[in-house]
Amino acid sequence: MNLIQKTYAESLIKLDTISRTDVLADLNKINDTIMASEDLYKVLQTPTVNSETKIQILTDIFEKEISKPVLNFLKILAEKNRFGDFEGIIKAFKEKSDEIDGIKAINVTSAIELKDDYKAQIISKLSSKLGKKINANWEIDKSIIGGLVIKIDDSIIDTSIKYKLDKLMK
Repeated sequence: MNLIQKTYAESLIKLDTISRTDVLADLNKINDTIMASEDLYKVLQTPTVNSETKIQILTDIFEKEISKPVLNFLKILAEKNRFGDFEGIIKAFKEKSDEIDGIKAINVTSAIELKDDYKAQIISKLSSKLGKKINANWEIDKSIIGGLVIKIDDSIIDTSIKYKLDKLMK
């Protein structure tokens, strides 16, 4: 994410006429619609298509589908030719919203599917260590052989057998 994406996300966070949950639902609906149509995606990102045309297209598609504040936000993106940043804005919005709610997103990679009680233990330990609620994304990667790889922001906790073997080989 870049500064521009974070700035636009901040403006969405500051909306006081609609909840962050509703904003996120609208953003996801918009993103799904845009990504479902390659032509629409291209038109919104093409700088040679004037902003009035883009605004009319967005209004026609989303006027009855999303809240007025989010539609106005889309119009600003069209005016500033910033649709190339849209997915980054959504990501920045989610991260800022989670930060406000005390939620930390993490990625946990294991070699096999973990049992729910083991996942709950991992989440509980990380939650107490970080002092935040944990939103975990679980992945399977057989190449790590065993153990876990936990990614928290830019930090990695690597207890995988692959990592230990690689370390031994050096």
